[in-house]
Amino acid sequence: MTIFLTVLFTIFIAEMGDKTQLLLVAMAGKYKVSHILTGTWLATVLLNVLAVGVGAALGSYLDMRIIKLAAGLAFFWFAYSTLKGEEEEEEKEMKHKAGPILAIFGSFFIGELGDKTQLSAITLAANYTNHQLVSAFQVFLGCTLGLILADLIGLIVGVVLKSKMPTGILNAVSFGIFAVFGVISIREAMLLIFGAGIKAVAGCLFITVVFAILCLYIFGKRRAGKH
Repeated sequence: MTIFLTVLFTIFIAEMGDKTQLLLVAMAGKYKVSHILTGTWLATVLLNVLAVGVGAALGSYLDMRIIKLAAGLAFFWFAYSTLKGEEEEEEKEMKHKAGPILAIFGSFFIGELGDKTQLSAITLAANYTNHQLVSAFQVFLGCTLGLILADLIGLIVGVVLKSKMPTGILNAVSFGIFAVFGVISIREAMLLIFGAGIKAVAGCLFITVVFAILCLYIFGKRRAGKH
């Protein structure tokens, strides 16, 4: 029980203010709560199975350059799709109910993979499992519940904002959160690929500018459609 409570508290504190918690605030303005809960909880379970099962050796098999780049592109895609409006998304949800869940699952999984919360879970697994099934289960349960509880706070904040704020403002906030974390992840990926220097800056700027051009195109198209 001590292991479980220690792990739960540690993961809960590690996740507070983390990017995936803030992403749930943005997701609440775009997706249904049931889709968000299903996607994030499935990702949470899988992430912690990996963390506990593979332990500290997990990092040896992952190329963080690919993970950071994929996370950045996923966040940019969420920001871009926010500009496309709610009507198109609602039509897609009616046709493909699994679509939003898979999108949320993939974004949350990639965003959390290699993040400080999962690294904390790997460290806790290495320290407490001791090759004992009961200890491993306690670590898994503590990691999973700690992550879920912290992210529920972000989701609740997002739902409250959705009910209190005009749709346009909430979409702008969601877009801003996704875009900022996209830039941060792309920058981290470029630094891992090229190291500190002009190539990393140029790579980050290039991808960000392409993203900005696409967003401006969609924004202009929407405004033209209103006239």
